[in-house]
Amino acid sequence: MKSVSKRWVRPIAMLAALSIAASCALPRVGPNKREIFAGSVQKEGDAFIVAVNDRVTRATAVVPALGFSDSFKTAGRITSDVIQPGDILSLSVWENVDDKLFGETPTASILEEIQVDSGGFIFVPYAGRLRAAGNTPNRLREMITAKLEDQTPDPQVEVRRVAGDGTTVSLTGAVGGQGVYPIERPTRTLSTMLAQAGGVTIEPEIAQVTVIRGGQQGKIWFQDLYDHPELDIALRGGDRILVEEDTRSFTALGATSAQARVPFESQDLSALEAIAQVGGLISTASDPTGVFVFRNEAAEISNQVLGRDDLQGAQRMVYVLNLTEPNGLFLARDFVIRDNDTLYVTEAPYAQWTKTISLVAGSITPISSISSLAGG
Repeated sequence: MKSVSKRWVRPIAMLAALSIAASCALPRVGPNKREIFAGSVQKEGDAFIVAVNDRVTRATAVVPALGFSDSFKTAGRITSDVIQPGDILSLSVWENVDDKLFGETPTASILEEIQVDSGGFIFVPYAGRLRAAGNTPNRLREMITAKLEDQTPDPQVEVRRVAGDGTTVSLTGAVGGQGVYPIERPTRTLSTMLAQAGGVTIEPEIAQVTVIRGGQQGKIWFQDLYDHPELDIALRGGDRILVEEDTRSFTALGATSAQARVPFESQDLSALEAIAQVGGLISTASDPTGVFVFRNEAAEISNQVLGRDDLQGAQRMVYVLNLTEPNGLFLARDFVIRDNDTLYVTEAPYAQWTKTISLVAGSITPISSISSLAGG
């Protein structure tokens, strides 16, 4: 049997390699543009594929709505000495008569250790059951005086808190010092109380502040405290304040420098910023015409984007960005990324050719070596 001529070795090797490449799928990071478009509703798929333009960026520019209700914002500031349930009070009563209600001594009659019950009330002889909680000692003094005036002329009353924490709030989460803090003259508002606790210990751009008051709660961005003064609400006893990092994130996949679940680094995150967060596109592999954002979109926004009014429930939407268009970078800068979005960048066709050529080049040497061995 004659050996194969050397001049045919290279063409045969290339044909063999191309046959291998054609008969099997080359490694890749995910679907290409053609495969993604094949899943569109127009082609009997289950996702709407939409090219991003100025109208789409405006319709989809939805960010989390944070803020306080009117009941939070209209609450007035309280003084630092408001009486609370559980406080222990001491009452001193001076009477300008010989026949005294509270004893025969010429000095003040002292009623010690009167505890405010769980309902906020105390009992004072000859004055009855009075609501103490929510009042200052001075206001309670006026109430007791008014009750006793019917029993003794011109009574002089003094009310003091001898035990109890008074009006306090609790702070937890990403603050300099977690704990229970009293509402005092310098710390009657949210911003001053946060300052008293050492401020926030995370990046201010992604810090969120939640205030829980009874059965209500409100949440704001930390920076909004200074941009919108009306959000610097007056505090109430028992308020719970939680400072935590923004929990929103997106997933980056495909031909990007990093593939991971990525937390937001600002309140508003654009597609261009999201690409930058993962290290940008790969110059030798990414297709700048195939940047996709996958999202489950609310029906209200889906109808607006698609110019329809019949869609109900969340819709699968795939937004397409082409960075090579004249305004492509502007559109990517204006398109807002939302929580749980998937950012996917397809591979450039060149990347697949590079893999094929590498496979061909890697296949030639072994075949040549075999031919040489056969002719030897």
